Amino acid sequence: MTDVYRALAHPSRREILAALTKGPLSAGDIADALNIAKPTLSGHLGVLKDADLVDVERRGVTLIYRINASVAEETMANLMSLFRVGEAAPKRRSARGRA
Repeated sequence: MTDVYRALAHPSRREILAALTKGPLSAGDIADALNIAKPTLSGHLGVLKDADLVDVERRGVTLIYRINASVAEETMANLMSLFRVGEAAPKRRSARGRA
């Protein structure tokens, strides 16, 4: 899970994932859409692949990237649990009730 959080720490990698939520894209399509140099993009995609956040499929000479939904969903569930999203807020004690 540490690799996932490290991958998500960089805003460009989050932008790549956001682009991939719309559907699979080639590296060239991602670079064009996000205005990222291809060598820089390659490094970011490597980090995302190492974290299992993206899957890669070869189509001829083109690599097609897609978001790995199961890892993304697991990460979101862990973050929601960590920050107790969706849980009832604890009741606060009134300042008047204290002596």
